[in-house]
Amino acid sequence: MKRILIFILALNFISKSVVKADEGMWLPMLLGEQVYADMVKKGLKLTKEQLYSINQASIKDAIIIFGGGCTGEIVSKEGLIFTNHHCGYNAINAASTVQHNYLRDGFWARTKQEEIAAPGVHAQFLVKIVDVTDKVNEKIKDIKGSELTAKLPAILTEMSTKETEGTALEGRIVPMFKGNQFLLFVYERYKDVRLVGTPSESIGKFGGDTDNWEWPRHTGDFSIFRVYMSKDGKPADYSADNVPFKAKYFLPVSIKGVKDGDYAMIYGYLVVPTVMKRLME
Repeated sequence: MKRILIFILALNFISKSVVKADEGMWLPMLLGEQVYADMVKKGLKLTKEQLYSINQASIKDAIIIFGGGCTGEIVSKEGLIFTNHHCGYNAINAASTVQHNYLRDGFWARTKQEEIAAPGVHAQFLVKIVDVTDKVNEKIKDIKGSELTAKLPAILTEMSTKETEGTALEGRIVPMFKGNQFLLFVYERYKDVRLVGTPSESIGKFGGDTDNWEWPRHTGDFSIFRVYMSKDGKPADYSADNVPFKAKYFLPVSIKGVKDGDYAMIYGYLVVPTVMKRLME
C-alpha cells in the first residue's frame, strides 16, 4: 500500500506525576478556536500564527520531512537537523567503511568541513497548505461513484503537478474526512544533506523495533544532520561550494530542562495508512 504523508499536530499535556494526553490529531491550518483555547488553557504560550502561517516564519518552517518518510526538526539558524537514529540509519550505513564503521562506533563532526555527504537523503519544507476542494469536486463531478475510487489517485496526481507547474516546488493533494475535503500540500525539497553526528548503534538502536513502540523508551534514538543550499539560497545538489541552509525558523534547544506541569506537544508527520483513515473519518 502506498504510504501517504500527512502533516499533523497532536497535543500532550504533562501534569504533576502523571502524563495525560488529549486524544486527537489536528492539521495546523484547521486548528479550531476551541481546540486552540484548550491548548492555551493547558499552558501553550504560542499564537496560532506562530504554529502555522504562510505569511511569516512559524513552527511549520522548522518541521521537515526527512528522507522521504520521517520527521526532522531544524534546531539552528544554519540548518542543523535532529531526527531519529533509525531515520538516518541508511545514510549512516552508507557513510561507513571497514576502517570507519560509524554504525558501530558513532560519528561526530567537529567542524562543518568534517560533515559527510548523505547522497539520496533530502529535506522537504512545507511551504503552504491550500484547500482545493472546489477544484477537485469540479474535476470529478461527472465521474460515477463506482469508478471514482479507481480514478481518483491519478486525477489528484495530475492536479498536484499542475498546481505547482513552472515552479521548483512540489505538490501533493490529499483527500480528507472521507473525501469531503481536499488539501494541497506544497513543499520545497533540498537535496544536499550531510551527516553531522550519530551515537553508536548500541545506543541509537538499543532495543530494536520492540523498544521503538514502547514508553518509556531506553534507546538514544537520534541522529544529527545539516541541510545545505546554493550560495544564492536555492535548493541544489551536493556541491563543496554550497553553504549551510539559512533557516526561516528554528526550534531553540533549552538546557534548563523541564519541570512538572510543563506543556508539551508533538508536531510532525506520520506515514502509516491508519492515520489517513482516522483523519478521513
